[in-house]
Amino acid sequence: MRVLIRAAGILGPGLRDWNSSLPVLRGQTPYRPEPVQLSPVEALPPAERRRTGPPIRLALSTGLQALASSGLSAADVVTVFASSGGDGQVIHEICEALATEQREVSPTRFHNSVHNAPAGYWGIATRAHAASTSLCAFDWSFAAGMLEGCAQVMTTAQPVLIVSYDVPYPEPLDRARSLQDTLGVALVLSPAESNGAGTTLEVKVSPLPQSVTKMRDPELEKLRNGNPSGRALPLLEALASGVQREIALEYLDGTLLLHTLTA
Repeated sequence: MRVLIRAAGILGPGLRDWNSSLPVLRGQTPYRPEPVQLSPVEALPPAERRRTGPPIRLALSTGLQALASSGLSAADVVTVFASSGGDGQVIHEICEALATEQREVSPTRFHNSVHNAPAGYWGIATRAHAASTSLCAFDWSFAAGMLEGCAQVMTTAQPVLIVSYDVPYPEPLDRARSLQDTLGVALVLSPAESNGAGTTLEVKVSPLPQSVTKMRDPELEKLRNGNPSGRALPLLEALASGVQREIALEYLDGTLLLHTLTA
């Protein structure tokens, strides 16, 4: 599959947005992890804004960042949301409620617990009615999101926004599934023959295992390996550097190969 990457977004420790992260991804500035600040999503009405937790804020903030850079309208963009676990804090609170005698779960916690909650809030924030897919594939969720997004571009000839987001679980769930920090990544794809600037990307699945592409910076490599959405970092590094490169991402029983071609 061949698609065009029109825009990217990122929000993570020491990575506030795409433009300010470019020197870090290019190796021009040392990477310094800093706490992630997740502001309320102003595009949401006040009532919905109050109901959102960190994963939804992360997904929407990252997606809106990439969409703004693409120059496209939300109404014209199909969305794919990928996360290895959704909202662990809400799941924790539901488990606590179910352990009480009353066993009462608030409607807000319930509707935020479903895996497509960010997609619903995205529709409210952008008033878009385009198709949306929400998926989960454990540590391979970003790779699965890329495959789904590219397949959507190839079959519909429409632009696609991919958002991968992961937030650590609270204790005691963290002991069973430990994630490093908070990270969101977004990419806007369009058909390869589209007008506009971007980087062409060739995508295929290899049945033969390949050496997984790692980050040059040790701290960024910790983030890549410690957060499922961090698996996107080698691709973002290639996009930031503007170099032609083949990237291998671990995916289920094979390897997802991404070959970037400079614009």
